[in-house]
This record gives sequence, structure tokens and C-alpha cells, in this order.
Amino acid sequence: MVVCGQDFTAPLLERVRALVDEQPSLSRRALSRQVCEWLNWRSPNGELKQMSCRVALLHLERRGVLKLPAARTFAQARDGAQGAAPALDPIEPVHCTLAELGDVEVVPIGSRHSAQHRLWRALLQRYHYLGAGRACGAQLRYLIVSAQHGVLGALGFSAAAWRLGARDRHIGWSDAARAAHLGEVVTNSRFLILPQVRVAHLASHALSVCLKRLAADWVERYGVEPVLVESFVERERFTGSCYRAANFVHVGHTQGRGRQDRGHCARAAIKDIYLYALRADWRERLCIEPIVAAAARGAEAHCPDWAQQEFGRARLGDARLQARLLSLGRDFYAKPRAQIPQACGTRAKAKAAYRFFDHEETSMQAILASHYEASAQRASHEPVVLAVQDTTSLNYNAQPAIENLGPIGTRADAWFGLLVHDTMAFSTSGLPLGLIDVQCWARDAQDFGKRERRKRSAFEHKESYKWFQSVQAAAALQARLANTTVVSVGDREADIFELFERTGALAHAPKLLIRAEKNRRVSEEQALLWAHLQACPIAGTQQLQLPRRHNRSARVATLAIRFARVELQPPQDKPRLKPIALWAVLAREIDPPAKTTALEWMLLTTCEVSSFEHATEKLAWYTQRWGIEVYHRTLKSGCQIETRQLGNADRIQTCLAIDMVVAWRILHLAKLGREHPDVPCTVYFAEHEWKALVIFINRDARLPESPPTLRAAMRMVASLGGFLGRKGDGEPGAQTLWLGLQRLDDIAIAYQIFTATYPQPPPTVASTPTYG
Repeated sequence: MVVCGQDFTAPLLERVRALVDEQPSLSRRALSRQVCEWLNWRSPNGELKQMSCRVALLHLERRGVLKLPAARTFAQARDGAQGAAPALDPIEPVHCTLAELGDVEVVPIGSRHSAQHRLWRALLQRYHYLGAGRACGAQLRYLIVSAQHGVLGALGFSAAAWRLGARDRHIGWSDAARAAHLGEVVTNSRFLILPQVRVAHLASHALSVCLKRLAADWVERYGVEPVLVESFVERERFTGSCYRAANFVHVGHTQGRGRQDRGHCARAAIKDIYLYALRADWRERLCIEPIVAAAARGAEAHCPDWAQQEFGRARLGDARLQARLLSLGRDFYAKPRAQIPQACGTRAKAKAAYRFFDHEETSMQAILASHYEASAQRASHEPVVLAVQDTTSLNYNAQPAIENLGPIGTRADAWFGLLVHDTMAFSTSGLPLGLIDVQCWARDAQDFGKRERRKRSAFEHKESYKWFQSVQAAAALQARLANTTVVSVGDREADIFELFERTGALAHAPKLLIRAEKNRRVSEEQALLWAHLQACPIAGTQQLQLPRRHNRSARVATLAIRFARVELQPPQDKPRLKPIALWAVLAREIDPPAKTTALEWMLLTTCEVSSFEHATEKLAWYTQRWGIEVYHRTLKSGCQIETRQLGNADRIQTCLAIDMVVAWRILHLAKLGREHPDVPCTVYFAEHEWKALVIFINRDARLPESPPTLRAAMRMVASLGGFLGRKGDGEPGAQTLWLGLQRLDDIAIAYQIFTATYPQPPPTVASTPTYG
């Protein structure tokens, strides 16, 4: 049971009950401290989150799960514990301009037992219409001080409101994002300029001075960097002009309810809501949804409905559309090479599929958003994730009636189709974890061939901007994965100077690993990149097994590895750009066979490469880029996306979203069986699927005592697709798997029908003449 972000498991709840029974005199404060220690529930500064724990325990008691000790009352008022407020000396009036006032400083207050703290409370109690208020949650207090005139006022900041309609709509965050990042929003809960002080613009100036140091002070005390400040102005008393002058933004007003008014009973004053951003990327940071690792682990603990796992979070606005999406996912996976009517199985389901592709809510991104989330959950378990990006084209020349396509070849009138630039997350061993970004578009035929105009265009208006959009998706993933390093990997087409420059400016920038294409200048004596690396000493050699490919025979290549830290100079036609410091790794084949082009890779990376081991590691990472090439082949050949007859590009893109997830799952199965061959096949196959598979392959109705391993089940599936399993055949690939899966679906359906009709096998009849 998850309460306040913590998982209160059954053993933990039993432990709490036992503690309360053993120590009936235990206070709720001591109980919350003990539970925090059991859960290691701490703030970023290391302190136990006792108040959050007490709230969680109260929720559990209201649900009837726990019985807490009786709440204790104390005769001494809370304010009395703060120490007696000092007698205020007479305050001399201050009437001058802001310039005449001199320097204004905001002084943070440390201990609540200090004289400064008592003075702060005394000023607020006497001069602020709300008083000093009770201390609750995270808080910071400041005195506004002038060197010439002493104390001029006071400021107080505290934890943000849990729910605030106008604020939440302005931010645009989800409930999950709000729960995860509410601590990064702070409230300006008190603001006082003494009535004796009459200095124009002092209030907005004091606010600005305080806001410059607020984030650092909050991090020092609580270990959390705030990115947004909220404040409330009672509209019947104040105009809020000082907040507007300090660049706060008015976003709406409250409903006249306080924090504790759960019953909507009281009517408080309506207040205007003002927000101030402490960082330029505040919205992106606050809207990042957390990765629910427990949910991901639970999904892998037993064979889930894969369609629900990949598409279940899609927000399509209608439960019927959601159900249709799950049905289409299962049908397409069962028959990946079939046309839509054949995959759906019935005329009614086929008609429903075409209506689904036509619906305005079923866009490509709306469908893929759920899969992106599932990919992020899988990525959260990896120390390093390779976000490999590449472009492929979809050719629809065989279907000239399709609308809204564009040129995809070197001639404007030769080939028509769509371009897809996708980013697949891989583990460092090459296991595809899922897509994290997909861009799909049709080129405008009128812009075809106008290279000079494109060259003068801004980077945002060029097609090459697709590489940076993928990096932004990788940055969003990196922001959510605190314990994972995300590396964006691209081939030579991604060797774009602006890509390196803009990536470095991102708040949660991923690492970059790009194969170099351009021989750029480096700062060392204006040398060129290749020449500079060639002059570096060989750090070591590495052997690489090359498989047979086309006319190239299989061989073992020996690579000489060099690396260096370089500073790439910007292109001569872009002098405004600054040099970029990164690492370069050069791998070149030694003594290649005659009439054979030597292998050579030049990699540019923002990852540190200070040793031979680092260099070989980056080369190994880059070799996983070929996985996306295999994925594209699976998408085109295995899912037959180029043969879909859907009439226009919008329908194709919607259908493509489903096909892309299906193609990923086929590739994932092929790789998973190689990485984890001994796990039970139930991690991937439903019970009726593996039973039908075993019975069909063995031609025996008797089932084994335990399910086969994933490797054994995969080889059975691949044998249905033509895999022979000979000694030299290696492990099955994606092609034989998708063919086998198509046959397995029919076999599994038949198995379900026969087991439903004949729950038990018919009795065996003896053949002896004396029977009966």
C-alpha cells in the first residue's frame, strides 16, 4: 500500500502494530521516528521526514489499517516554546528615496531559539495582519536590514500548498509530478515592511534581493533546490503591485479555503496567486513524472499482459478507444506480417480498426506516450542507457493513392513516403529497452533541392534539428533517472556542431557519443582532428570479430586505439559559436587484407576518456548502434508497415505507432533470450501459449512439470518460422521469430478451444479382448 510516496508493505504494517502493542505509552512522534528509520525515509539533507510519516500514519489509521497511540496534549503553547518575544524599542520613522536609503540586506535567521528569531516573531505579531503564525513544515525567515536605519521589515518562506487549482493549471503538471516535485516550490508566507518605513519601491527591491539568495539558502538547509516561488495577496487589502514590480506573474486566485478546510465549510478571504520562476527551465523540471520502480519490478515478476504494459497508460479520452488500442496491439503482434483485415480476424474488428486510425484522438504521440513510460521504467534498472537515434524512410510508391506524402529520395518526383527519426534505448549489452522518442514527417516537395536557402536557415528550421529533438528526449529521460547515465548515440550524420553546443546548455544534458564525419580544426596549433589523433600514441590494440557481409569475408580485425581531449573549433561560417571541449577516440585497423578497406572509427564524446579501458568501453557502446538498424529491418520486413493500405499519412502514422511497439517487442524477445536464456519462459509467454507450443512441438499432450526456459521456448518458436537449430546456426534472429510467432498465435487459439471443450483428456480404453 503506497501512502505519501512510501510503500507500507504487510510485514511493515505488522511491525508497526507489534510496536504499538508492546509500548502502549509510545508517543506518535517517537513512533514516526522509528518508522522513518525502518524505511530510511529521509529528506535530501539526511534528516528523518517525521512530519510526512505522521501524515502517512494518520491516513492509515483513517483507513482502519492501523490503531495509533492516543494523541497527547501539552499544556504549554507552541509559541511559548519559542521563547518570550522581546519588548520592541520605539522605531524611528524612515522617509527617503531608495537611493538615499543605501544598501538593503536580507539577513537569514538561523536557530528558532535565537534573539533574531524572537525579534522576527515580535515584529510579525505586532505589525502583520496575520501575525507570525505557527511553524509548520520547511521554512526560512529573513530580516530586512539597512545599515543606516536598522530593521526595516521581515520575510518568511514555507512549504508550498498541496493543491492549488490556478497554480497547478499554470504549471501543467500531473498528480504524480506534483507529488514528486512539490518540495521544489516554496511559498512566500509572510512579507512585512514596517509601517514607520515609507520608502518608494523598497518592497519590490527587498523581494528581489531575497529571491537572489533564496535557492542557495533553501538548498543549504533542506538539500532541495526550489525552482518556483508562490505568494498570496488578499485582494481586498492589497493590490500586489510590489510583486508585479519584482516580476511575479499573476496566475489566478484562490477559492476562499484554507489548508485545513477539507469540508469546504469556512469562507476565507479570496487571494490572488503570484508565481516567480527561479530557473528558466522551471516548468520542464516540475512536470517530470517519477519512475515507479516498484511497479516495474512487479510487472516483471510474472508474465503480464504485454499490451496493457505498453499501451495501458495511453490517454485517448475514451475507454472504448483504449480497449481498441489494446486489441489492435495484440492482433498485430500475433500476426505481424498480415494485412489489417487478416490480423484483426473478423470484418467487424477490421472496420473498428479503420475507425480507430481515423479518430482525432488517436495520434502517434498519444499512443506512444504509454510505451515511452514503460521504456523509462525498464531503463531505470540500468546503470547506463544508450539512447540510439537514427532515420529511416518508408516508401509508399506502390500505393500512389496515399495522400500527404513527400519525397524521400534524391529526386523530388521519384520516391514518395514518410521519414521516421526514432530513438531506441538500449542497455550496454544491446538489450532494446524501448522507444523514447519518435518523429515522423513528410517533406515538402516545394522545398526540395533548395539547399542554399536551408543553409542560411536557423538550426531550428532545418531537418537536422531532429537530432537535437532526440537529445532533448534523452535529457527528459535523464532527469527522471537519478541513478542512470543516459548516453545519446548517433552516426556520422549527427556530427553537427550546434548539436554539441545546445546539448551542453540543457539542464539534464545526456552524454553524447557521435561518430565524427567532419575533419574539424582543433585548438592545438590549428591542427585537424584526424591528424591530431594520428599523432597521439597508441593506447592499446583490440581485436574485433567481423562477420561475413555481402562480398566481405569473415575475419578478425586488429584495431589500434588512440584517444585525446580536444577542443573543436566552430565552422568558419559560424563565428558566433564557441569552441567545444570533448574527448575523441580513434580506432583504425592495422594491416588489413589486400584490396580491403581498413576499418576506421572516429568517435566524439562528452564522456570522460582518460584511459585505454575508457576508450574501448566507448567503442563497445557505439557497436550497439547497429541494433537500431536491425530494428528498422524488423519494422519494415517483419511488420510490413510499407504495405499498409490506409489512404493518408495521418492514418499511417497512427498505425505505425502500434507497429513500432510490436517490432520492438519482437526484437526484445530475440535479445532477451540470448542475455537471460535460463529464466522461465513465463516472463514472456502466457500460460496457454507455452503449453500450446510445447504440445505442438513435442507432439505429446503430456506437459512437463515446469515451464521450459526462455531460450528453449524461443528456439521452439523460431522452429515454427523455419529455424533449423543446427550446430552452426547460432541463436534465432528476429525474422524467424516473427514468422514463428504468427504461427504460434493460431496454435495457441486452437489449444484454448480444445482445452475448453475437453477439460480432461479422454480415458484410455484397453485393447484386451476380455475388457468389460
